[in-house]
Amino acid sequence: MTTDPRRRIPRTDDLLNHPAVRDASLSATAKKALVQQVQAKARAGEIAPEDVLDHVRAQLPHTPTSLHPVLNATGVVVHTNLGRAPLSHAARCAIEQAAGYTDVELELESGQRSSRRGAGALDALLDACPEAEAALVVNNAAAALVLTCAALNHHGRVVISRGELIEIGAGFRLPELIESARVELVEVGATNRTHLSDYAAAPGAFLKVHPSNYRVEGFTAEASVAELADLAEQRGAALIVDVGSGLLRPDALMPAEPPISEALADGADVVLASGDKLLGGPQAGIILGKKEAIAACARHPLARAVRIDKIRLAALEATVAGGNTPVERFLHAEPDELYQRCRRLAEQLPLECEIVEHDGRVGGGGAPGLRLKGYALRLPEYVAARLRAGDVPVLARVKDGACLVDPRCIEPADEAALGAALVAAWKEQA
Repeated sequence: MTTDPRRRIPRTDDLLNHPAVRDASLSATAKKALVQQVQAKARAGEIAPEDVLDHVRAQLPHTPTSLHPVLNATGVVVHTNLGRAPLSHAARCAIEQAAGYTDVELELESGQRSSRRGAGALDALLDACPEAEAALVVNNAAAALVLTCAALNHHGRVVISRGELIEIGAGFRLPELIESARVELVEVGATNRTHLSDYAAAPGAFLKVHPSNYRVEGFTAEASVAELADLAEQRGAALIVDVGSGLLRPDALMPAEPPISEALADGADVVLASGDKLLGGPQAGIILGKKEAIAACARHPLARAVRIDKIRLAALEATVAGGNTPVERFLHAEPDELYQRCRRLAEQLPLECEIVEHDGRVGGGGAPGLRLKGYALRLPEYVAARLRAGDVPVLARVKDGACLVDPRCIEPADEAALGAALVAAWKEQA
């Protein structure tokens, strides 16, 4: 009489108490479900009872999150598929500090609830942009647009040029976003030409949106922020300006990208921008402007629904106050230095490879058409897939049958990891 092999399957409690399982970054419920799933395979004869522990360990997560750090070798600085702006060291430290209990809505001196949530981030924004009287931060730029249209519309209407009814990422279109605030959207002008007189003939608050992910050229006309501000004041209505990418002050590299400070100086009641694009911070919808207008937005019921969390408030404060963000460095990288970095990478490869001129991009809808002069390694196309599948995933650009590896967005500390990934990808194919 033979012993049933299923009797050799490790007990559930023994498996759960094994150090590898006990210390894994999974809930108790998830650990038990995983153990029972593997035990069921052993009972069905799919695996040997002696292999149960090894199969459980193989399926345990190695990190607390399924997100993988990726090296961005595309040359696109604000890469939406990679989470847009990489955070500065100061912002990352701020996130860790804010992960526990914080005084995000508490006045420590009095012990009472604070009426100014995230005061540090708001003060940092006002210090960096003194043209603003007040600040408000919400979950993202789309939330900022919906909130301001809901709070500042004039008799239930918002007026916008037909040339500014843009579509943003993932197929979301501004008209639908604005109308979700339960306001009537009044379209004026034409795709290429909208005059001040078009706005004057339409009732409602004014909304001006920078078409940051495309350009209209040729026979064009538009009303300026200053002109619309005067008209809005005469009407007793608000002027909302969405500059998009979050440039606080002018940057000579991107002369066509409107800074927040300029729109405020020209008389906008509120200016909206993203926190995770040119500002180089976390996802956030930044609203800067006049006290009365900001207060109206903060009082609106939607403000609670689009409230930003303490983690991103901390990261935003550190980003604005600290400066020297990765985005800023990557945008202003010197071509000669990029060439030398390509040479150092090429010297690590077993075969010769070509260094080619390669224009980087701002990305994230910022400064469309602007070319950032630089260089890249030109490798066989197959290398791109190998790089993505490596222990440290690397995203390169695939173009014209080649894999282009651009070091623009690679931190110096990550250059060795990129070199090792290139060598591994090359050897694996060989």
